[in-house]
Amino acid sequence: MIAFDNIALAWLFIINGVAFIMYGVDKYKSVHHKWRIQESTLLLLALAGGSIGAMLGMQLFRHKTKHLKFKYGVPLIFLAQIVVFGYVFLHTCRS
Repeated sequence: MIAFDNIALAWLFIINGVAFIMYGVDKYKSVHHKWRIQESTLLLLALAGGSIGAMLGMQLFRHKTKHLKFKYGVPLIFLAQIVVFGYVFLHTCRS
């Protein structure tokens, strides 16, 4: 049986990779005047656990860094995830 920890770690790795790639793809589409990825999709990727990939994509691709909901929203999502994961981790270690 695969441990929940391994599944969660795999999920975080995958969703952060997807978020990073999607920010890069959206930047490419922006530069080439192509149909764009919805902002809600990019933010949902961060909410789903891909906040680190989203922040790295924003910085590396210089994308969405001037939009306030991304500039402040994605780091706030990251901080909220740290609090939630920390809470869960502390309470699972005590049992």
